[in-house]
Amino acid sequence: MNLLFAIDDNFVQQLETVLLSIHLNTKSQEFNIYVLQKNRLTKEAELAAFCKHLKMAYHPVMVKQSLFENAPVTDRYPTTIYYRLLAHQMLPQDLHKILYLDADILCINDLSPLYSTALGNNLFASAIHASLTNTTDVINKIRLQNFGADGYYNSGVLLMNLDLMRQEVDADQIFDYIRRHILLLPDQDVLNALYSERIKTIPDQLYNFDTRNGKIYETISLGEWDLDWVIKNTVILHYCGREKPWLPTKNSGRLTALYKQYFHMTAKLQSSLQN
Repeated sequence: MNLLFAIDDNFVQQLETVLLSIHLNTKSQEFNIYVLQKNRLTKEAELAAFCKHLKMAYHPVMVKQSLFENAPVTDRYPTTIYYRLLAHQMLPQDLHKILYLDADILCINDLSPLYSTALGNNLFASAIHASLTNTTDVINKIRLQNFGADGYYNSGVLLMNLDLMRQEVDADQIFDYIRRHILLLPDQDVLNALYSERIKTIPDQLYNFDTRNGKIYETISLGEWDLDWVIKNTVILHYCGREKPWLPTKNSGRLTALYKQYFHMTAKLQSSLQN
């Protein structure tokens, strides 16, 4: 299982928390952890030792700055917005599939069925968040001019068909689109505008559950997707938004305590490895 992340030094413990949650809840197999980074992580030795303890192979991937020589780069559009979209140009050529995950997720059930999803002629597999209203969906289709899309895909969990991406995802096309449009969420907007019709839809209640909107999930499922159902069935919890569960805030979301427990276990494990 090839997993891809893009972090800096501020998110090492969050990444370790993701990895521990995957280790504890996914069937034992070979894990290859690829971490895109603009500057080499100062905590790289710590992260590598943590991966080794979990029997995961750590592969740092230094971002090729030459890829962005023709890219529109500003404070609003830093080079980091391109990492997911151009990952196929930075990863080893012998990789055929990889699962990108944001560092603010938690895996609470087996990740294998998602990774095994057949992509066919699709470039990606991704989820549309149930929290988006019909009105928001229409606005996004008008804004991005992608009227054939099923909805607005979230790029925080993205299964990538690397072979097909190498053939069809063109950096210059992405750069040109960004130059010609004002975007709200740059990389996610580009993903939806250019590739939405080549994305296989996966159920967000299983693979990209927006933890801010538990009540919405319950409502649209007529009460089926309650907390007990989520704990038993959901694979990926996504802690979207500004109130991250690792921050010392009064975040009282129903699934915040679960994240804090994993975060605490990660800190204890890391401390034991350093002693």
